[in-house]
Amino acid sequence: MHIQQLSVFLEDKSGRLTELTRILSENDVNITALSVAETADYGIVRMVVGRPELAKKALEKAGFSIGLTDVVCVSIPDRPGSLYHILEILTDEKINIDYMYAFSNNDVALAVIRAANMQQVTEVLQKNRMKLLLKCDLYQL
Repeated sequence: MHIQQLSVFLEDKSGRLTELTRILSENDVNITALSVAETADYGIVRMVVGRPELAKKALEKAGFSIGLTDVVCVSIPDRPGSLYHILEILTDEKINIDYMYAFSNNDVALAVIRAANMQQVTEVLQKNRMKLLLKCDLYQL
């Protein structure tokens, strides 16, 4: 039920995000979800991509610092209260979320969630009949 997310550290320099996306494009790697966070000296790009191992190898070859992390992606209705319901379930189980990012399309919202104990997150969401996306739902086959 876990999917892999790439975390890419970028120098605070014009064009680095463009370069990253160029490399993925040249290697036929689709970006499914993307989040960019910044600090004073660098940025962190978190991505769910269609071919995480290929993306990691291509980006490392180009000098990027990459990490692969397990996350879950949960599908929820795109309506008021849906995210609250998921977070309430996790809070009731004392699960602290490290970070998340979400997007919606066609009445469905997808939330990518990272917590310290990903196995517990998966078990709790499945127990509560939440739809978790599988690798085959997101990866390029």
